[in-house]
Amino acid sequence: MEYYLPVFAGVVALVSVLLAPKAESAGAFFQGLSATGRQPGLITLTFSQVTTWIFARSLMNAAILGFYYGIWGSLAYAFYYFSFLTGGKIVDSLRFDHGFNSVQDFLRARFGRWGTGCYNFVIGIRLISEVFANLLVIGILFGVAGSNVYTLTILGFSAITLFYSMLGGLRASLRTDVFQMVIFLGTLLLLIALVTFSQNVSLSDLGFKSFVFDQPGPVLMLVALLQIWSYPMHDPVMMDRGFLADRKTTRRSFLHAAWISVICILAFGCLGVIAGAHAVNGASMNETLMQLLGTIPMMLFNSALVISAMSTLDSTLSSSAKLLAVDMGVMKMSLRNGRAVMAAFMLFGLLLVFWGNQDLFSAVAVSGTASLYLAPVIFFSLWGKRKNIPVWSYLLSFALALSAALLYFTESSGYSQLLGDAHKYTKLLYLTIAVLGIGCLGFWLGGKTTAKPTEKISST
Repeated sequence: MEYYLPVFAGVVALVSVLLAPKAESAGAFFQGLSATGRQPGLITLTFSQVTTWIFARSLMNAAILGFYYGIWGSLAYAFYYFSFLTGGKIVDSLRFDHGFNSVQDFLRARFGRWGTGCYNFVIGIRLISEVFANLLVIGILFGVAGSNVYTLTILGFSAITLFYSMLGGLRASLRTDVFQMVIFLGTLLLLIALVTFSQNVSLSDLGFKSFVFDQPGPVLMLVALLQIWSYPMHDPVMMDRGFLADRKTTRRSFLHAAWISVICILAFGCLGVIAGAHAVNGASMNETLMQLLGTIPMMLFNSALVISAMSTLDSTLSSSAKLLAVDMGVMKMSLRNGRAVMAAFMLFGLLLVFWGNQDLFSAVAVSGTASLYLAPVIFFSLWGKRKNIPVWSYLLSFALALSAALLYFTESSGYSQLLGDAHKYTKLLYLTIAVLGIGCLGFWLGGKTTAKPTEKISST
């Protein structure tokens, strides 16, 4: 049994390598086109959306939040997956209402170089954090942080994923995502069945934490509902998949990805809730689950994490290559350059794993808070179709969101106490409301004080 997880990871990795087609053109590597130039279908696009957004970090976070804050903590994390609904609306508006081929094209048209510069900075950090977080989970699964097993596992896993990602780019990612999603769903269904028929757990375990509005779980639910309006636009993996297929297929893929993801995250989160209901003082979630469920369910639990980590990593690397070579245009769109970018982002992620912060949810919260600067862009410029918003409004929103993200990081990590002794999620709620409110106010004032040239002529 002790060799199960390494063998399982090895088999999944090997099949992924065999499934990954070698990209022969920039269209396949950067846009996911088949050898005949065909776009991905509904099942491929939906499964790719789901498996790339159900990160290993996400599954772990959903379970940990359930362990500490009950079903409300897991629900809070599941609420972030309503981002597929807002993300689908954002993509549909960008492509078919405004006629743009990327988020960068839209921001460049509205806010010039500042528009794309700020955005590329935020999503660059987002991509590196995804590499870091998923490698971190893999290391934790196989060994104690800092041990030889921990280090070798992370290095080996990153090498295999990087190899097949560099081989086929986005096309390889789409192909392997379907395989990895099927394995993930099978693993999750088997795990749910074993837990359901276990004599050590009952449905009443899910209610071990009552709903109290000012407690961390319900507070985080509200934070998630506020952040999902901007969260998807700052996620290049989701946005990239919104520009691959026709309008009908794209719309349906986002809709189906939403409900599938929410169910998967809640199912995994409930395992943490069950562990929390039975935990004794000082016991970890994994220790409690092992005692409750036994060896086989825990192997399935860890297997799901391995699959989700691999599927997220290859997609993150593909989006990294597209960011620099296509969206930013800082280098020629060639296979060689795309592969070099993938290697660089993997290296940055590894550096964070071995020398960075180890708090998994901090990466989500900081990323989500930074993305809030895009909310007024979406409300006023994208959906509101306002073209007269000045650059200063955009920069104000950006500065506010980044300052709030940095402040939350220092507060949640214990480096500062500027916001008092409130729980870190309460602080996150205050910061989220402040950034949204002031950012939208800045866009409203900017639109009022900056008239279009046509408006000035008509008024005279």
